[in-house]
Amino acid sequence: MSFVAPELAAPVEAFATALGIGLLVGMERERRPDSAAGLRTFALVAMLGCLFALLGEKTGGPWLLVCGLLVISGSMIASNFSAQQEEQYRGFTSEAAIIVTYGLGAAVWFGYATLAVMLAITTTVLLYFKAELRQFSERTTPKDINSILQFAVLSLVILPILPSEDFGPYDAINPRQIWWMVVLISGLALSGYLALRIIGARHGAALLGIFGGLASSTATTMMFSRHARDHGHLVRMSAIVILIANVMVMLRLGLVSSFVAPALLKPVAIVFACGIVPGVIMSLYGWKILNAAGDLPMPEVKNPTELKTAISFGLLYACVLLASAWLQDIAGNSGLYIVALASGLTDADASVLSTLRMFNLEKISGSEAVIAVTLALMANLIFKIGLVISIGGGKLARYALPGLFAIGGGMAAGLLLI
Repeated sequence: MSFVAPELAAPVEAFATALGIGLLVGMERERRPDSAAGLRTFALVAMLGCLFALLGEKTGGPWLLVCGLLVISGSMIASNFSAQQEEQYRGFTSEAAIIVTYGLGAAVWFGYATLAVMLAITTTVLLYFKAELRQFSERTTPKDINSILQFAVLSLVILPILPSEDFGPYDAINPRQIWWMVVLISGLALSGYLALRIIGARHGAALLGIFGGLASSTATTMMFSRHARDHGHLVRMSAIVILIANVMVMLRLGLVSSFVAPALLKPVAIVFACGIVPGVIMSLYGWKILNAAGDLPMPEVKNPTELKTAISFGLLYACVLLASAWLQDIAGNSGLYIVALASGLTDADASVLSTLRMFNLEKISGSEAVIAVTLALMANLIFKIGLVISIGGGKLARYALPGLFAIGGGMAAGLLLI
């Protein structure tokens, strides 16, 4: 039985949500002695925003909501100015948070409660991690910032203006879909690249393998093969880093596959898991050696969001789509598998993503897509085995190849289970 009249249920829910938003943000500000406002102030401001939105809606104009915003902004500016006069300048963060909270309270009344709660959580996170964000800013270089801005151009400027229509032979080319793949891969690579730059080698080779695999498993394999060749006493540690990086490739592509083709999640997960499990076991086998290792050199991974790199990936992805459609038309399934093997040698991402897109367009079946994805990864693994042998030499191959062969054998066995 409800204790609130039906006509009041929606307003009460809105004000309760606004109150919760204010308390959430205010709780974080309350713990800071230099904050201009605390728990009660933020809660009141959020409800005030909701109240003025209600009254403005009833009076037929936004003037009351705007006046409330101006009053609160003026009060916060005056408070900050007074603190400056007393030589107690505390920044403008709390004042900005107050204004945001007022807006979120108003957004709740206008029917955007879910969005307002999400933004409130985001605001609280930004306020809470002040020291970590400052440290992040201090440790990033102009090159890192440049890569972030380039990624913003790729995802927020170019992607929205591209048409989402099929063009070209076999209707295989969709500009927005192709660029979305560029954004997806660049975003994952950028995350690994920045983490590798910020964390560095001080946390050990295990994290170098993890983030190196996110940024570029091929670059990591090549770099640590050279390292093993030049520093014989660290061969086993280099082998484990290479192994972890190649395990991360399957985790990364598995994550991508779950977004691009969720209908294939189960069979792809089975195949990838069969490769990941032996890789993880082999990595754990060398865990004590990794813990005993000293500082290892950082893999020199090229910034993955440079426009040249992104455009090259987009062109390769489009070519793989066209080649796959053409070969499938003239040679059936065998043509698709040939393309997967050939393109996977240098870039498994392009082959995997093009295969998943063809599955989404219902041009290939689920089993064919899974086989093609596995072949692309196997071809890429063979290429990196070649790097280990040719660059690292026999000593590195003796320690690295068992784990890499275990990954490949596991994926092959996984195909038999689906």
